[in-house]
Amino acid sequence: MREPDGYPPLTYPWRPEAFNPARQCQAAGVLARAFFDDPLMCDYLPDPGRRLHVLPGFMLTMVRYCRAVGEVWTTPEVDGVACWLPPGRTDLRLLGLARAAVGAVPVDVGWKPLWQLSRLRPVLDRLHAVHVPRLHWYLMLLGVEPARKGQGVGGKLLSMGVERSRAARFPAYLETMLERNVAFYQRHGFTVVGEEALSSGGLRVWAMLKE
Repeated sequence: MREPDGYPPLTYPWRPEAFNPARQCQAAGVLARAFFDDPLMCDYLPDPGRRLHVLPGFMLTMVRYCRAVGEVWTTPEVDGVACWLPPGRTDLRLLGLARAAVGAVPVDVGWKPLWQLSRLRPVLDRLHAVHVPRLHWYLMLLGVEPARKGQGVGGKLLSMGVERSRAARFPAYLETMLERNVAFYQRHGFTVVGEEALSSGGLRVWAMLKE
């Protein structure tokens, strides 16, 4: 994982020295399990068996993309993962996603699930533009192994990323589709700056910002 130009080096003990392909797959597995019951994933992939099959490849694509463009943070045990995009590169580029998906998405899955999820990007990009038009760090994904939830893993990873953005004097921004997550992020200094319905089925998104 590289350091963005112009930013001080990180010395946090939870940041691994190397992020090899095996560790990337571990991280993707953690995210797949963490987001299995996420409202967005359930809305786009309502069949649990299909979701179980698709999510690991989808999350591996996201991990690869964030590693190439920004930063991916894990614990040494890889029981928590945080994917950040840096200032000026917070919009998802389709070409970069396509490159990251090569070899990650199983052949029998195809591109349809990725395309379905990508339809949400215009809404999220608009929220970005309205609520945080200036440069910022973007927490695209934060997930913890289900068996480790409630043990401070997610809070530690989040605090490290927030400290990174604070030291560089940039705000930190995120979206969540799970209402109970709002209180968690609020405890870490984030405030709700926008809320919007994403579907007629009750799917909503909360945009949150930490100055």
